[in-house]
Amino acid sequence: MSAPNKDPNHVDGDVSDGQIRRALEVIHDARSPNSLRQKASLYLERVKSDEEAPYHGYKLAADRSQAAIVRHYGLSLLENAVRHRWAHYSVEQSTVLRDWELSLAETVTDEDPFYIRTKIASTWVEIAKRSWALDWMDMDERLVRLWDGSLASKELVLTILETLSEDIFGHEDATAGLRGTDLNRACVDIFTPMAILLENFPSRETSINVRYGDEGWLSRMANLLELCVTKEGNNEPERACAVRILGTLRSVIGWVIPKSISTCNLVTRLCQCLASPYLPIQLAAVDVLYYLYNHSRFADEDFKELVGPIYMHNTVDLLQRLYEWSCVDAADIDEEKYLLSKKLSEMIYNIGRLLDERPNLLPVDSSLDSFLRLLINIARNNSLQVSITALHVWVKILSSDKLASSTPVTSLIGELLEVCSQRMIKYDALPDDSSNPSIIFLNQDLDTMPERRAFLGNYKRFCKTIVERIVQQQPADALYHILSQAEQVITHLYDGEMAFNVQTYTKTSVPFLKLDAQCSVVDAALKGSARWLTGQGGEAVGHEQEIVVQNLKVWTERILGLHFEDPLVKERVIQLAVGFATGPLKKDTRFALSVFDYILGVRFHDNPSFPAYSEAVKDLQSLCIHELQRLAMKFADFLITIFDDIERKVTRVIQETAHDAHTRSRYYSILFIITHRAASVDPGPRQERLEMFLQPLVAQWQSDELTSALGSFNSFCDLLGCGGIQQYVSQRALHQIPDWSSYPLDDEGKALSAHMQDSVDRLPLRATKIFLSASVENLDQKSPAYELACRLWQENLPLILPNLLRSIKQAHAFHDASNWNGLPPEMSGIVRRILTDRFWQVGISTGSRDEFYAKVGDTKNTMEGWASSVRATVRAVRETGYKLLFYMSLLGDRFYSYKELPGPLAQALFADAGALSTHQMAYMVENIRPIIESCPVASRSHFLPPILANLFEQLDRKASAEWDKIEQRTRLSEGRISLDEEMRDESILRQMTYSSVMLVVGLLDPHRPNPPSHEMTDGGASNGLPRVEHGNIRDFIIATPEILKPLILFCTHAIRMRDTRSCSLITRVLSSLVKEFDSFAEIDTEVREFISTEVLKACITSLHDSYFVELQKDLAQLIASILLTYTPKTNTPREILLSLPSMPAEKVDRALQQLYKAHQNTRQQRAIVLNLLESLRGISISEQGKIAQQDPKKVRSAIQERYMTVEVQTDGKEKETTPDLGGVADMFGQP
Repeated sequence: MSAPNKDPNHVDGDVSDGQIRRALEVIHDARSPNSLRQKASLYLERVKSDEEAPYHGYKLAADRSQAAIVRHYGLSLLENAVRHRWAHYSVEQSTVLRDWELSLAETVTDEDPFYIRTKIASTWVEIAKRSWALDWMDMDERLVRLWDGSLASKELVLTILETLSEDIFGHEDATAGLRGTDLNRACVDIFTPMAILLENFPSRETSINVRYGDEGWLSRMANLLELCVTKEGNNEPERACAVRILGTLRSVIGWVIPKSISTCNLVTRLCQCLASPYLPIQLAAVDVLYYLYNHSRFADEDFKELVGPIYMHNTVDLLQRLYEWSCVDAADIDEEKYLLSKKLSEMIYNIGRLLDERPNLLPVDSSLDSFLRLLINIARNNSLQVSITALHVWVKILSSDKLASSTPVTSLIGELLEVCSQRMIKYDALPDDSSNPSIIFLNQDLDTMPERRAFLGNYKRFCKTIVERIVQQQPADALYHILSQAEQVITHLYDGEMAFNVQTYTKTSVPFLKLDAQCSVVDAALKGSARWLTGQGGEAVGHEQEIVVQNLKVWTERILGLHFEDPLVKERVIQLAVGFATGPLKKDTRFALSVFDYILGVRFHDNPSFPAYSEAVKDLQSLCIHELQRLAMKFADFLITIFDDIERKVTRVIQETAHDAHTRSRYYSILFIITHRAASVDPGPRQERLEMFLQPLVAQWQSDELTSALGSFNSFCDLLGCGGIQQYVSQRALHQIPDWSSYPLDDEGKALSAHMQDSVDRLPLRATKIFLSASVENLDQKSPAYELACRLWQENLPLILPNLLRSIKQAHAFHDASNWNGLPPEMSGIVRRILTDRFWQVGISTGSRDEFYAKVGDTKNTMEGWASSVRATVRAVRETGYKLLFYMSLLGDRFYSYKELPGPLAQALFADAGALSTHQMAYMVENIRPIIESCPVASRSHFLPPILANLFEQLDRKASAEWDKIEQRTRLSEGRISLDEEMRDESILRQMTYSSVMLVVGLLDPHRPNPPSHEMTDGGASNGLPRVEHGNIRDFIIATPEILKPLILFCTHAIRMRDTRSCSLITRVLSSLVKEFDSFAEIDTEVREFISTEVLKACITSLHDSYFVELQKDLAQLIASILLTYTPKTNTPREILLSLPSMPAEKVDRALQQLYKAHQNTRQQRAIVLNLLESLRGISISEQGKIAQQDPKKVRSAIQERYMTVEVQTDGKEKETTPDLGGVADMFGQP
């Protein structure tokens, strides 16, 4: 690395310091022509590959007379040499490089720009990751000497230590990962005080000493932190140093030995930082405390020493004062203080979580009551994001047997109940420009509708759970308070508001929102009272329960006696009444009957002139029937005793209000349910009566007219009333009308729409769905009612299925433009436009859901409304068909063992599925997924192969084609569609891809139990099918090539689909499959070769793509699994690697040997793969310097992300709405 004797004269010359300076000047001079700037950039890139580049870099960086950009480029030459050429240097050369770096570090001053110091630190860390604790043993001593220097030197050391910690413990750093646990041990060594190290690791290896002195870095940082914070008249450099120390502590606090934290008195020193008047110090200290108390588990002694002090009076008082100071006004938000408020609430959540885990370890003189008061104050915060953490802690406290009944908790129950009652309002129904402070904060905090919906869902869930727990523990007092408050709101609903008016009706009126909030509180109280009523208690408790039940009954009857003009208000009152009848008052059958009669008597006059009101009236009628069905299921044994009276009442209501076949069928289903579910009726007469309900439906399915109509596409169109639409479309030249919503619908179009609606109503689809769902929903499969349902439908399924499958197939074919042969060629594209569903999508669609439906209603009498009628007609057939198949599958073997079913079912579902839109395909997948997953073990070999093979072929074809379209559109930057439409299309495609991937995940879950087996009562297997036992469904699929091949092909293509959720899941699924094919059986060999070529290529291609940069860890693990498992048996993976550019055989073989040695260390495996493919790996745009890094104020903590992306359950578990990849990793045995 000696300095060559070169003298440049121009940009294209050889490497020299002067030429480098000249090139940099050209690049940074705004007057430079682009051609010259391009040449200069190419030259500087070429310099990096020159053997003398490190020497030139050191000379430029060390020359303090050079401009900062020149020195920075010099440092980048040094860093580049370390990153990419270190392995090729001799010991002498690497020592020279390290000495140059040490020299630069020792000369750092306050005058050096921050980015110069950061670059020096990052180069130091790159060297350390490659040589520290190997041939560089005095690094710690060098750091200590720098520490003894100026503040600038101290900050450099802190940056080095923080970066080192992040790369070793925080990031998936390939270079650090190659070292295994050596660097981990070395870090623990130098950070921990010697006394603690000896105490915790008395027999540790001492032959290699990497530390200098007994103090350790944790102690050094803690001492300097106290000095910087408490020193009188501390100035800006000292405050900045304190922030820097806290940043480093935040990085290390998660992995240092807890005992060393208490030994260094760090909690006290961090509290001193909280008391600092300097906001950045407060913020940084809260961050450290957050990560400290984010520990999943402290030993008891560590808990006492680290958690105990935070509950002492002085500390809680400090937290209270800091919180009060950080609160901001929604009308004038101070962003820095607001950020502190949010971070502080999250830190306090972690403290409260630890309290819930081990309350018995708190000091005797702790100030628990003051801490709980602080939680109440935080819960009251107008910012829901600040408030939610406190509510989450209260859920945990009230669920704790030890804490819930304690005096400090019970003394605050009233205030807590008040807070939760006030926060039950539907915030998502308030307008964005509302003056409500919580809405203002929501607009500030949440950027997208999906985040807001998930967050508000979790917030309301916490409020409900708190109310539920309070009522369960203090039923009489809590219920009295809640019901009194609810009655006050209900009886004074329009006080201070405009009187109810049909003409100005809206679903989000203030009176309704007030009532809805109170009803939500009562709903939660009902759940709590139900828990209490079913609990154990003595005579006194039994007497109290009788009083409470009687009070609930009186209150409900009083509310039902009130008059309501708003159909939505009536809905909520009915829901409450049914909730009481089926909950705490379920033993009072007479009360249930009174509610039943009340609902039957509900009458609201429809007024189509006012669409919003008219829709609400229709919704009310639908809800009434649903609630009547609930009561029929719950009280069938009582209602059957007065069946004749019930039948007369229902018949009268049908005659008075049911003007269409669908509504009539729903009312008749109430009688069907009572007859079916009542256990006291003789089996023979009961089955005969039930068959009378079904006979007309079955006869319709068997009719020759229906069979003939389903025999061809044209006759199917006639059946649906769609026979004339092709002619209508041609005559109206719809393809020439740009905006259908502004084109009025003529009389012929209105007649066509009415005819389609009438034609669909005459089909037996919806009526069959009503009675089939009534037969099987909410039934224990071991109950007599379920056995009766099976007997009832067993003989009818073969009579229904043939035409049902034909109708589904024709509905799919309706989407194929080639079947619309009545249109001229130039109009073929109009089919897609007619059949593209309009739907509101969270985060994509403009406006709210209600605004969308209002807009749809406004276009009813336009050409767009007519197209919507066409879509609705065919959609009704398609989606009702899916539902019927699902309900049939609930009949178990009676459905799955039907010998003639699988082939025709696969043909019906998938033959024309490619014509469906991505949205429709996703819907189909979601609906058939439970049918597939519930297949009984004995029917798998018969039922699943044709279904799954055809399904995955279609999914692969559809998803691959649609992703290709998206990529092509992006590549060509087409301007033919709007940005909103483009975002919608891509979002829908992601949903379809994700639905498909989740199906794969469910099928290949190695821990998935088999569905319950229910023997049929007809004395054996149906239709002569043998009963065959298998392992779980994963084993069955792996052993069935007919399914396995299309499934793996889909998974392979999914690796390249640009949806990170789906790709991450698929890589983990495939990693779990790799080991299944390591034998020399024919199928194993075939699959192994496919994975060794196609899957490996797909992984490498995605690894090269910057889009998948966040998934490199998952991709690397899959590649490592393939190499480790298959290279001993086949040379194919090695050949694929050797085919890559600049991939010498010795490099591949060295990596393979390293993999074999690291077979138990998955992180090291990933590091080896990432290092091997370093030159091919994509990098993120921010790494490329093309965009700025995120604003730290916008970076969210893990807990914030969780509240916005998953449904946080009140039992501490989370339900997926966005994939929890960690859970999937556990499922498939991945780290």
